[in-house]
Amino acid sequence: MWKTGLLVLFWGLLSSGELQQQTTEPEHQNRSPSGKLDFGNVPQGVYETVPYYEPGMIGILFHMVHAFLHVVQPNPFPEDLVVEVAKDKFGAIQSEYQKAIYYEIGFVVCAVLGLLFAVLMPAVGLFFCLCRCCNNCGGEMHQRQRKNADCQRGLLTTLLFTTSLIITAGVLCSYAANQNLSSQFKSVRRLISSNLRDLHTFSNETPMQIDYLIVQYATAKNKVISDLDNVGPLLGGKIHHELGKEVRPALDGALNMAGAMRETKEALENASVSLEVLQEATGKLHFNLSLVRSGLNRSLNDPGCSDEESDATSAQLCRSIRSSLAQLHVSGNFTRLPNVYNQLESVNQVLKTDLRNIVQRGYASFNDTPGMVNDQMRNVIDGARSMLDTIGTNISSFTKVFPVHSSLTNFTNFISHTQSKIEDLYPEIDEMDFYRWVSCIGLCSMVVLILAFNFLAILCGNLGYDKHASPTTRGCVSNTGGTLLMAGVGFSFLFSWILMGVVTAMFLVGGNMEKLVCEPFHTKQLFKVLDTPHLVNPDWRNFIPGYLYNDSDLDLTVESFYSNCKDNQGIYSAMRLDKLLNVSAFLNSSLHTKEVGKMFENVNIDLRGIVLLEPDGKQNLMDFSETGVAEINYAAYLEEVNKGVTQVDLLSYANELEAQTDLMPKGPLQTSLKGQANSLRQIHSQQVIPMEQAMSTLNQSIRLLERTASDLPNKVTDVLATIEAAQYLISENATQVVNQETQKYKQTIVGYFRQYIEWVRSSLAMEVAACKPFSNIVDTVEIIACSVLVDSLNTFWFGLGCCALFLLPSIILSVKLAKFYRRMDTEDVYDDIETIPMKTMEIGSNGYHNERLHGIQNPVMSSIPAYDTLTRFPRASAPPRHIDW
Repeated sequence: MWKTGLLVLFWGLLSSGELQQQTTEPEHQNRSPSGKLDFGNVPQGVYETVPYYEPGMIGILFHMVHAFLHVVQPNPFPEDLVVEVAKDKFGAIQSEYQKAIYYEIGFVVCAVLGLLFAVLMPAVGLFFCLCRCCNNCGGEMHQRQRKNADCQRGLLTTLLFTTSLIITAGVLCSYAANQNLSSQFKSVRRLISSNLRDLHTFSNETPMQIDYLIVQYATAKNKVISDLDNVGPLLGGKIHHELGKEVRPALDGALNMAGAMRETKEALENASVSLEVLQEATGKLHFNLSLVRSGLNRSLNDPGCSDEESDATSAQLCRSIRSSLAQLHVSGNFTRLPNVYNQLESVNQVLKTDLRNIVQRGYASFNDTPGMVNDQMRNVIDGARSMLDTIGTNISSFTKVFPVHSSLTNFTNFISHTQSKIEDLYPEIDEMDFYRWVSCIGLCSMVVLILAFNFLAILCGNLGYDKHASPTTRGCVSNTGGTLLMAGVGFSFLFSWILMGVVTAMFLVGGNMEKLVCEPFHTKQLFKVLDTPHLVNPDWRNFIPGYLYNDSDLDLTVESFYSNCKDNQGIYSAMRLDKLLNVSAFLNSSLHTKEVGKMFENVNIDLRGIVLLEPDGKQNLMDFSETGVAEINYAAYLEEVNKGVTQVDLLSYANELEAQTDLMPKGPLQTSLKGQANSLRQIHSQQVIPMEQAMSTLNQSIRLLERTASDLPNKVTDVLATIEAAQYLISENATQVVNQETQKYKQTIVGYFRQYIEWVRSSLAMEVAACKPFSNIVDTVEIIACSVLVDSLNTFWFGLGCCALFLLPSIILSVKLAKFYRRMDTEDVYDDIETIPMKTMEIGSNGYHNERLHGIQNPVMSSIPAYDTLTRFPRASAPPRHIDW
């Protein structure tokens, strides 16, 4: 019946499904290329049970007992023997008894000794009593006086007191164990109640967790809808990006060529204007330089320049100036350079067609790829939306197919019923514990009674002892001490065999429980025995899956289940519940991932409507290559430009001329020459500098035109070829790129479902229905059975065993010590006067008599009336006399 209920519970937990991916799918398909979705955290119930037991101070006693048991039984756990016995239904004990005896040899020896003790003690007590009745075994009421009597009495008293203390420690140990067992029942009840509450939490939280898993499908659905709404930017953008690797360079080349056309036009215009400026300015400059040369010649014809006798310096300077006049000429000859009117006209004709605008239209057409994809994917998107709604309906109705909530409700009722039954048993358990406690107290009371006799006897014996009193004259208190010692001996013989019998029985039970159950549980050896293949059933390799799923080869063991639950994993993975109900096929069919994939496989995106460069643009490029720009004589232009405006720098020449003039004497010659220097400066600023600027513009324009015209036809051909290749790629060969990006987009969409499945699978394995309460139950049973019951039981018999063993020396010491406390019937006397001082000092002699019965008056003895005992006790036979006494 319980198996059926367990299967129903596991069936209900399986409502969230076994969400592992089919192994037939390629590994790369299991990886989601999309961003990771955030499904949040599964709501978790809080388990309050902490299966931990701290014994406190009594733990020291527990460790002592464990150490004693290790000494008694040092052999390792007999795993092979236990397995053989279990497989053979205990029939292997007959054939393997030697192994069992070898393992139990320590227990056997101790048990035999205990039984011998229990059997022999009553017999020894009986013979001891009979012997005492015959005035033997210390029964004779006569004590010989010795010199060391006080030393013997003190030694025996000390030994008996020490032995009694040891027995007291043993009985306290037993009492502590007895009290610990009773007091721990309250904490055990709290621990049991906590475990049951955790089971309620487990049962109540699991449906909420399953519902949360189902609700989180909306996260994946919303993300899929978002990607479908943005299919243009996502899919079309990817296609646009991949095709753009070849299309953009082609369009950029055409756009650059359009820019080159405008730059060529500007360069031609600048070259034409600059050439005209230079040609016109060159004539004016030539005329002005001629005027300056003429003026300088006239000045140099001054008589001051030719009269070397009157002014040799001026004459020499004049000759130097006259020799430099040949440098005042125009350097470049721009009048022979051809104009560029024809080329400029051709370029203007080409620019009537706006190539830039044509290329921009090509860009716009290509950039509309996401829009074209969005339009052509409309039917697929609508179908996918409808499929998403169907998937949501199927997943929402999944819990209705399986009775999850009802199954867990039944489990909750079962827990409540079990809890009520356990609580009903508490009064009976309390009653049984009370009887147990009274019985243990009764056993301890036997020892306490003996201890009471011993301690009272020692107290009375020491308090009533008078060293001046003879054995026959001891006081009542001392005599009572001796009587109490003998009473303790009697009760020791009466109770010790009962105590040892109880100790032996408890030792065999508790010791073997510790060594065969508790200790192997802590070392995990017990799990290895339980997980031994074919242990329970010869046909089952592992009995849990064999019993639950009829599949014993499944890797599910007691240890793995306990360890997984100890780690608070979900019961779905801990119990391998996927073998009970395989819902992978259901989930795959519910999520329709294959159908979604097929929908995208049928996508046929046509990009032939994209036109990168219209025919007018192509013709415009070809016309540009035929404008004649390449026919311009750039070498002639650069040759004239490199000559400069004048042969000499007019500003430097004028400064030098003025410096030379300053060396001449003041006069008309100096004034005339300075005037010519100023004229040169004006020519430089007004004519040469503008010409240099125009020359620089001409130089830049010519060099730009030269670069543009360099291999221009081939450049245009290359641009057109690149455009044609890109256009062919879009129109004819884009299928591969489209299919590749469509496949990636499909994997992105399907990846959201797989992420949801993977999240549900991992949540089931680690978070949903966390089975920590089940491992807590096992730990709780271990705590109750081992840490509380077995340890307390072992500590109890350990204490009682110590008491029973030390009752033996207690009996011997009590019998011997009683002679020194009890009042004797006879005592030793002395025949010669020389020994009287010794008798007076030691109350001992080498013979004793009752003089008054014989009518003999002893004057010496009569002189000591305080110690006259001859009239108080009957005469006894005197022992042999020894000269050394």
